[in-house]
Amino acid sequence: MGSVATDSHFHVLAVDDSIIDRKLIERLLRTSSFQVTAVDSGSKALEFLGLQDDEEKVPNPPHVSPNYHQDVEVNLIITDYCMPGMTGYELLRKIKESKSLKGIPVVIMSSENVPSRINRCLEDGAKEFILKPVQMSDMNKLRPHLVRGKANEQQQTNMNNRKETEGIHSQVKTRSRFNDSDVI
Repeated sequence: MGSVATDSHFHVLAVDDSIIDRKLIERLLRTSSFQVTAVDSGSKALEFLGLQDDEEKVPNPPHVSPNYHQDVEVNLIITDYCMPGMTGYELLRKIKESKSLKGIPVVIMSSENVPSRINRCLEDGAKEFILKPVQMSDMNKLRPHLVRGKANEQQQTNMNNRKETEGIHSQVKTRSRFNDSDVI
């Protein structure tokens, strides 16, 4: 399959409280052949992903979100940083703390270029930090994360055990370092 054929299978969840910014990012993503779901808050994003605040403590009844979540696979989340209620940073933290969602790449957008904020987001697991206004060229930055996310999901599916994900990632990192030193 060529990359053009597979792009339309990538589903991006866009989170922004500003309707203007949300429509812009939605249009850019669709123009880049991504499927898009746009929501206006971090809590709606978590709801869409099937994650409640108490997800780790009390499992949801089987007939509620897990089935819904499986029907709607999200390959990447792009979120605004400054939003009322839950910030993009708080959304990032909740996703990375969740056993079932931590593998989804998260990209943060902001109209403010604050180095400490950018570094904090990247250190806590964001794949990119994009300055607004988001442009068509920014869409190309998303592709590598989508492809990597798909590959990781495939590994997870093959393993049939999401709890081993961390072990897989550390093995992969170690193996690639080992291989690099072999080549040199």
